[in-house]
Amino acid sequence: MISRQLPPRTGQQFTIAYGEYRAVITELGATLRKLTYRGEDITVPLGPDDAVTCCHGQILIPFPNRIEGGEYTFEGTTYTLPIDEHDRNTAIHGYGYRSFWKLESADENSVSLSWRVPNMNGYPFDLVVQATYTLQEDGLRLKLEAYNHGDSNAPWAAAIHPWLANGLHGYGDEIDGHNAQCRLTVPADTHVTVDENLIPTGTEGVDGTKYDLRKDPLLVDQPFDDAWTNVQHDDDGKVTAVLTRPDGMRVFVGGDESITSFQVCTGTGFPAFQHPAGVAVEPQTAYANAFNTGDELIVIEPGQSSATEFFIRAQAA
Repeated sequence: MISRQLPPRTGQQFTIAYGEYRAVITELGATLRKLTYRGEDITVPLGPDDAVTCCHGQILIPFPNRIEGGEYTFEGTTYTLPIDEHDRNTAIHGYGYRSFWKLESADENSVSLSWRVPNMNGYPFDLVVQATYTLQEDGLRLKLEAYNHGDSNAPWAAAIHPWLANGLHGYGDEIDGHNAQCRLTVPADTHVTVDENLIPTGTEGVDGTKYDLRKDPLLVDQPFDDAWTNVQHDDDGKVTAVLTRPDGMRVFVGGDESITSFQVCTGTGFPAFQHPAGVAVEPQTAYANAFNTGDELIVIEPGQSSATEFFIRAQAA
């Protein structure tokens, strides 16, 4: 029997701070467990021993969202992944969040962890991934870099899954009503259509539809678990989505020029115990089923790397 003191279920806790920001990153999954600004939660927090019910703060690699049937063909070879969303018969959100990452370095305002993809039949590509979280005056930045240590091309896509806090706390049935008082801007011209298993079937323009989030609409009667693409980058190459809460705080989330889409989930219809007090706004390098469609898929050649920078920041009312 192991009698020594064990760390929390999410492993070591790495706390970083800068100015009015504080963040906690966990050894398990290099997960952003907590992010605050002026003492206010700007992501829905979790305790160090809490089970993650809705991918709070997780890094979704080597693919975000769903792969149809858990099967894909890449460069002439077909691979089969474990099905882990059984009601939709999909593989979902990759494998980085399931492993304990290795601490590479840490100081007061930054922590860097690494993970090597396990040798698995469904994804036999030898990638080494480094995640570096840094707090600065303009909020949190996450640089995610994947290096191909193997001898064959590797398919790759990445996303983060922050639940942006809506100003309430905890979980419950009243959260949909509070989300409806939030406004959300996603600067994207195209909505991704899906089938009953949330597998993409095509795209459509957002003009004149409820999916037009370019002009900061209220999230009224908008149950979303949807992707948007054809996103608009600014002159610096960044793309930014904005959640405006009922208390007036604005939360900004986005990334660099490698971000091609956003997934938005309001959690509508989730059981009360599982419904976080907020909205998931997920910047992605590719949306669901990219390993099959090739849409926006990144291919990392042997000895080469792919890097993406994400950010989250807040502005008080």
